Order: sequence, then C-alpha cells, then structure tokens
Amino acid sequence: MSDFPALPGLYQALFLYIEPASTILLFFMIWLVPGAAWFHHELIPDGTPAPAALDDRTTMVIWQLGNCCLLFAMLSSFVFRAVRDALPENPAAQERILGAHLFCMTIADATHIGATFAGLPEYLRYTPQSWNAMAHGNISYVVVLLLVRTAWFLGIGRQRYYFGQPSPKKSVKNS
Repeated sequence: MSDFPALPGLYQALFLYIEPASTILLFFMIWLVPGAAWFHHELIPDGTPAPAALDDRTTMVIWQLGNCCLLFAMLSSFVFRAVRDALPENPAAQERILGAHLFCMTIADATHIGATFAGLPEYLRYTPQSWNAMAHGNISYVVVLLLVRTAWFLGIGRQRYYFGQPSPKKSVKNS
C-alpha cells in the first residue's frame, strides 16, 4: 500500500505539488515581479499597459491577496504532507482530514469562479477567446480544480476509505 492512499496518482500530483506551486507563484508575482500593479491590471483583460503604481489602499489589498495565496500554498503543501507522514497506515483518517480541506476548497472554487465571472465586464463573460492568462487562471484553471476535487469526493480513480463508506455501527450499551 502507498504511504498516501487517500491521495493517489493525479490527485497527489495536482493537490500536493501543482496547485501549491501555482499558488505560491502568484504570491511571488504579486509581491516581487511583475508586481501588484501588474496583477491588478491583468484581472480584467483590456490590452492596455499596466499602470506604474496603484493607490495605497489597492496595493494593500493586492498584497493581502498575495499573502492569502502564500497561506493556501503552505496549508496544502505542509498539512497534506503532515497527514501523509503522521498517518501512513490509516487511509480513513487521511481521507477524512484531506476531505475537510478539499471540501473548503471546493466551496472556495465555486465562489471564486462565480465572483470572477460576475466581475468580468459583460462583453467579456461569454468570450473566453478574449480572456488573458489571468482570466483563464481565475476561471478555466479553477473549474478544472473544482472538477478534480469533485471527482476525488466521488471516488473516481481512487479507492475510498471514509467518504462514501458505510459508517461504523456503534454498539448500544444496556443500562
């Protein structure tokens, strides 16, 4: 048995490596290069160059978003590894802990997609060919994450140990 049966194959590659790496990349892009002004400007594609600077409030919010990206990357990376290392012989416990995290992320994915889609100007909403990499990252990539998280909960491509399993019967004590 693998030391991480609750997160095999594609799920492990995506949730333990690819997603945290892509999220930490956003942190560096916001905080270092190309910077908060570029990130803010790219959220809605319009083909114009990014401004040199943002007002202080907007910069603060973008930096806080970058910090949230760093937090998420660390939670996924470090907590998933801690679960794997602490519970190698307990796939049901692994799955239960991972499921709590993945459930929160599934809700966050759905609301993120909705907020991003609603925030796009109407002329861009239904023309994905007009989207830039940032719009695709915020919608297309997150749709893929949402679908893979849903597939994990459905047990597609993996054995289920906790979710979808009958709950253990509790013995009734006679008083």
